[in-house]
Amino acid sequence: MELAQKAANLPLDAGVYLFKDALGNILYVGKSRSLRNRVRSYFLESRWSDAKTGSLVREIADLDYIVVDNEREALALENNLIKQHKPKFNVLLRDDKTYPYIRLTAFEKFPRVYVTRRLVKDGSIYFGPYFPHSLAHRIVHFIHKTFRVPSCTVDLTRAHPRPCLQYYIRRCHGPCVPGLTSDERYAEAARDTRMFLEGRRHDLMASLESRMQEASDSERFEQAAAYRDLLRTLTEIEERQKIAAAAGDDTDVLAWHAEPPLVAVNLFHLRGGRVVDRRDFYWEDLQEFEPAEFLSSLLKQLYLDAAYLPRAIHVPMDFEDRALLEEILSERAAHLEPPRSRVEILMPQRGTKHAFLELVEKNARHSFEQRFRVLKPTLKAIVEALEAALGLPEPPRRIESFDISHLQGSDTVASMVVWEDGRMKKSDYRKFIIRGEWGNDDFASMRETIERRYRRLQEEKKPFPNLILIDGGLGQLHAAAAALEKLEVINQAVASIAKQEEIIYVLGQEDQPIRLERHSPILHLIQLIRDETHRFAVGFHRQRRAKRTIQTGLENIPGVGPRTAQKLLRRFGSIAQLRSASIEQIARVVPRPLAERVSSHLTNTTTPSVFRER
Repeated sequence: MELAQKAANLPLDAGVYLFKDALGNILYVGKSRSLRNRVRSYFLESRWSDAKTGSLVREIADLDYIVVDNEREALALENNLIKQHKPKFNVLLRDDKTYPYIRLTAFEKFPRVYVTRRLVKDGSIYFGPYFPHSLAHRIVHFIHKTFRVPSCTVDLTRAHPRPCLQYYIRRCHGPCVPGLTSDERYAEAARDTRMFLEGRRHDLMASLESRMQEASDSERFEQAAAYRDLLRTLTEIEERQKIAAAAGDDTDVLAWHAEPPLVAVNLFHLRGGRVVDRRDFYWEDLQEFEPAEFLSSLLKQLYLDAAYLPRAIHVPMDFEDRALLEEILSERAAHLEPPRSRVEILMPQRGTKHAFLELVEKNARHSFEQRFRVLKPTLKAIVEALEAALGLPEPPRRIESFDISHLQGSDTVASMVVWEDGRMKKSDYRKFIIRGEWGNDDFASMRETIERRYRRLQEEKKPFPNLILIDGGLGQLHAAAAALEKLEVINQAVASIAKQEEIIYVLGQEDQPIRLERHSPILHLIQLIRDETHRFAVGFHRQRRAKRTIQTGLENIPGVGPRTAQKLLRRFGSIAQLRSASIEQIARVVPRPLAERVSSHLTNTTTPSVFRER
C-alpha cells in the first residue's frame, strides 16, 4: 500500500504518528488532534518545496500511529517517544549544562551523598534539580559539615587501615576504618540527611530536640551541645527560606540566536525578581530552522517532566500548542512542591519584561559567538565547568596526566605531564622507565608508574593533585586505582579519557561515562592535556629506542664506539639518513676507511620492520 493511501486510511482521532525509514528506524514523531488530516498533508506536493518536509518525505518508507483519547495525551506521548527514540528529524534537546541532583546512596550500608547530573536506577534516592548548580554543591558541603555523611569513592565494603583527610577535619564519621564510628551512629546521620534533603525540616528538628533532651538527661552534654548547634543552623535556614519565598514570583525567560544549522539558546531563571542562573543549549545540525516548531518542541522537553515549574515562562513568539501546554503545566504545577495555581507562557511586547527578553536574546547571541566563533572562555569558567562535569570536590588547580608508550612491548616507558593554573608546567614533567617485565601489559605498566609517582609524593610529604588523568579506558583507570589503593590513598579524584571515542570515565562513576560535545571547552582542555602526555611519552620512547638502535646498529661495526656513533647520529640525524649518505659525506665526519666500513655495513643490513608505536 502506498504511503499516501495509507495516510488516507488513518483515523480522524487524536494521536501520535511515527515516520520510519527502510530499516525501521524512526525518522520523526509528531502529534495531531486529527491523525488523518495531519499525516496526509505531508504527501501533498505543495509542501515538498519546504526543505525539511521534502527531505523527510524522501526518506519515509513506512508510517505507524498510536490513537489516544485527546490532544493532551497526544502531546505527552509525543514528548516521551521523542526522548526515547531521538528521531533524526525532531528537534532534540541536547543539554550542555543540565542541572545537578543530589544522590543519596540509600542501598549502601553506609549511605553517601554526591552531586550528579545523571539519574540511574541503582537504588539511590535523588533530590533536585538544583539551580544555580553551585547550590547543590553548597548543600552537599553543608551535609559534610553538619551530618558528616561523605562524598567519596572509597570501597566501604572492606576495612581500611586509616581514614582520609575528611575524617580529621570532621567532615566524615570515618566508616572506612573499624572503630571510628558505630553502625547506629552512622545510620542516624544518614536518616537526618535524608529528612533534610526531603524537606522534612520540622520532623528533623523535632527528632533533634528529642535527642538533645535525651543526651542532656543522660549527662552527655557534649553530644547535647552538638544537637543544639545543629538545631540553630536548621532554624536559620528555615527563616531564610521563608523570606525568599515571599520576595516575588518565579519566571523563566528563553530566547535564541540562530544561523542554521547552528543555534544557541539561553534560558534565564529569575527567582524573587533576581537572576539566579542561566542555562545554555546548542545545536550544530538544524539545517532547516522553523522557530515556532523549534520553540514548541523545546518547551515540551524542558518542562513536561521537570521537577520544578516557574509561575511564568517568557518566550519571543507564539506557537501552536501554547494554550494546551499552559493547561498541562498548570495541572502539573498544582501537585508540585511548592504548589502553583497556574503556569503562564507569555510573549512580552513592551516594558521591562520585553526589555529583559531582549537582554536574554543578546546573551544568546554572545553564547553563539563564544561557542561557534571559537572565542576563548575564561580559565575560571573552564575549571568550574570541569568541576561540575566530572563531579570533582573543587575546581582543579593542578592535573597530573599519565600515558604508557612502547613498541610491541619493548622499551616501555611512561610519561607524566602537569597542567597547573591554566598552563602546562613543563618543569614538573616526569619520565619513567618501566622496570617490570610486563611486555604488552599496559595495565601493569600503569600500576607501576602510578605507584612509583605517588609513593614518592607520600615520602616527600607533598600534596597530591586535584585530578589524576589517565590516557586510556576503564582498564587503565582501574589499574591506576589499584596502585593508589595499595598506597592506602583514598578519595583521590581519578579520571581517564578513552582514545577515539573521547569518552571520559570517572573513578567511582564508571557506570556513568561522560561524552562531551566536540565544541565543549572542557573536552578541548582534557584533549590538550591527553595529547601532550602522549607526545611526551612517545618522544621519550623514541629517544630510548634510538639509543638502543645506535648501540646495536653502529657499535657492531669494527672501529665504531659510543662516541663515534653519537657523532655520526648528530651529523646525520638518524640511521636512515646515515644509510642513504655517500661515503664522501660520511668521510667528512670520520676517517675514510671507517666511513667505507660504516657505509658497507649499513647497506648490507636489512631495515628493521616498522611496528605501530604505542
